[in-house]
Amino acid sequence: MLALGIDPGTAICGFGLVESRGSRLIPIKYGSVFTSPKMRMEDRLVKIYDELDALMKEYKPDIMGIEKLFFNRNVTTAIPVGQARGVVLLAAAKNNIPIVERTPMQIKQDVTGYGKADKKQVIYMVTKLLHLPEPPKPDDTADALAVAICTTYCMGNAAFRNSLR
Repeated sequence: MLALGIDPGTAICGFGLVESRGSRLIPIKYGSVFTSPKMRMEDRLVKIYDELDALMKEYKPDIMGIEKLFFNRNVTTAIPVGQARGVVLLAAAKNNIPIVERTPMQIKQDVTGYGKADKKQVIYMVTKLLHLPEPPKPDDTADALAVAICTTYCMGNAAFRNSLR
């Protein structure tokens, strides 16, 4: 099973494709879509959509995981992140890819065993679980890989898998 994890953002939108083969997790492709703050917002969203749509068409993931929006401090960043999240969801829908939404706490719990893990702990575990030679950069890419790992775990649960039908 091939899972695509997304960490949505308008400046940096992280993505990670992770294949689950039995108990092994294999990183297939990962990185980030970068947009310039000098670009008009609508052009930034088009770039994110186009690059992720092309990635989905090329790799044809079985499932896509994305972080649920959760903002407890900076509400002004919620709107652009929500816009980026919207185009990501649109790309998945247009490519007929089922979507799994998880909270940051659920993702941290699945990847590190501790729902309040810090960023360093998440990056460390992503690097170890995927046998990467070095930690993925930027942090948005590591976060997207964590979402993909969490998504593969969800899909390993038959009850969860059946709830998507």
